[in-house]
Amino acid sequence: MERDAEAQGAAEACLAIWEVGVNPATQLLDQMYPVTYILARASPWIFHDYLVAGVMACTRCLRSKLAEVGSSPSLSENVGQPPALLQVPTPPGPSRRGLSAGRDLPPESRDQLRLHRGSLVPKLTGRLMLAVGGAVLGSLQFGYNTGVINAPQKVIEEFYNQTWIHRYGESILPTTLTTLWSLSVAIFSVGGMIGSFSVGLFVNRFGRRNSMLIINLLAVLSSMLMGFSKLAKSFEMLILGRFIIGVYCGLTTGFVPMYVGEVSPTALRGALGTLHQLGIVVGILIAQVFGLDSIMGSEELWPLLLSVIFVPALLQCVLLPFCPESPRFLLINRNEENRAKSVLKKLRGTADVTRDLQEMKEESRQMMREKKVTILELFRSPAYRQPILIAVVLQLSQQLSGINAVFYYSTSIFEKAGVQQPVYATIGSGIVNTAFTVVSLFVVERAGRRTLHLIGLAGMAGCAVLMTIALALLEQLPWMSYLSIVAIFGFVAFFEVGPGPIPWFIVAELFSQGPRPAAIAVAGFSNWTSNFIVGMCFQYVEQLCGPYVFIIFTVLLVLFFIFTYFKVPETKGRTFDEIASGFRQGGAGQSDKTPEELFHPLGADSQV
Repeated sequence: MERDAEAQGAAEACLAIWEVGVNPATQLLDQMYPVTYILARASPWIFHDYLVAGVMACTRCLRSKLAEVGSSPSLSENVGQPPALLQVPTPPGPSRRGLSAGRDLPPESRDQLRLHRGSLVPKLTGRLMLAVGGAVLGSLQFGYNTGVINAPQKVIEEFYNQTWIHRYGESILPTTLTTLWSLSVAIFSVGGMIGSFSVGLFVNRFGRRNSMLIINLLAVLSSMLMGFSKLAKSFEMLILGRFIIGVYCGLTTGFVPMYVGEVSPTALRGALGTLHQLGIVVGILIAQVFGLDSIMGSEELWPLLLSVIFVPALLQCVLLPFCPESPRFLLINRNEENRAKSVLKKLRGTADVTRDLQEMKEESRQMMREKKVTILELFRSPAYRQPILIAVVLQLSQQLSGINAVFYYSTSIFEKAGVQQPVYATIGSGIVNTAFTVVSLFVVERAGRRTLHLIGLAGMAGCAVLMTIALALLEQLPWMSYLSIVAIFGFVAFFEVGPGPIPWFIVAELFSQGPRPAAIAVAGFSNWTSNFIVGMCFQYVEQLCGPYVFIIFTVLLVLFFIFTYFKVPETKGRTFDEIASGFRQGGAGQSDKTPEELFHPLGADSQV
């Protein structure tokens, strides 16, 4: 009952987020079509019971699945049962599965079994939550700096113009202003490309945790440059600050999924890995809210809006020293078994970490049989060629899905729908973004990575078709504006079900410890490069194609769906070494089989 109350509390929190987003737009919506206002205000009441029931059902399913892990007879044989339980005679009649689950046992033996089962279920310990939370602050930085530049565009352009007049005595030419603004936006992605390609240089030398700690110097430096750019009358400082924070974000998009994946138990790796994407979308939402004119998007406060990034940087500097280093890095890279064992005990909240250590040692032995893996070797070696291809295509499926284009185009769609201040509608899409990332967090370990990615791609393709139809017929049928808004929200929701969170952490799962840094560097570089291409080219393609531009994204989404269906394996419940072994044995092509059929006799969900 206590856990059900917690689930209900989580659902109530989601509804509270919706209320916070709707309230600022109340007056705006009241000026629009009445049905829009009524739906916006009634949604929390309409969906209250469904959301509470959904969150509670997800948590019950997760608990029951984890309980099955502890009750598995095969697992008990491998791990070893408590002596008291072994002395209990097997009564005739009931199945062995039923006995293991605790049925038909005396009350005292049932209590002992419950205690033993609890030791097998992965715990979400305080130290693990601290480690993941401290790391995800970097994800929040990435999201914030992605979205913060959009809202204050006009006031920053006016700053560019005033600076130009101060220097040269004349107003800036429109073409020059457009070039400067495009550079201010695009330089962030250029920095991200450089940073993502440098991930391996940091993590192999300084470790995962220390790397995240060191690069906060970049965030503080960027904050100072952008914060004082107006005072110094220098738009060059702002552009340089955007470049430096881009390098920081490129690095952190590699560090965070790697660190979270390596400190998490196998059974919780997907759910905790989704927190990286949750941090990103929360950062974007915070940037959208802070960018309102009434908060920090004004002519006087926009430097503070850009420089407030020093706050999470300082907070992360305070938290990370209390977080453990990755035990996989300590054991496999540094050969510090005692320290790795000590860290594992704190992270798992138990003294028995034998299974984790054995799995890491096996991976270490496999690494010793392989030569050092470079970025070029990833593409040359047949053992790595398929997983690196999957990693790159999954990253491309995220950026070439059209999600950034939808966010860009949503402003004009909302304007055509009668929204006088589309910034509030953009915040609404940010709330949808955040809410469905939370949904993905609950279901990723239940449904699996591959399944969610396929659902997300298919849903986005359908919404892209609806968006094309609505935009093409908007002039003849004004009510199509409603369909376009629904299509945008649906597109964003399906993105966060699969293509949003999955590519970030599945890359870390596809590779063993040796090639992982190089693989994450290549995948991150692919993500940032495709992000840059979409950002630079979409406006021109949209001018050529008009509303039919989303047909291009529909075709790409269908191609990504086909690739995922035939090439991407399910990684749910597998250890890193099992996934790597699957590629060596050609297991990736057998993605329709379950992990237990491919690799492990105990079953996927037994990999605690």
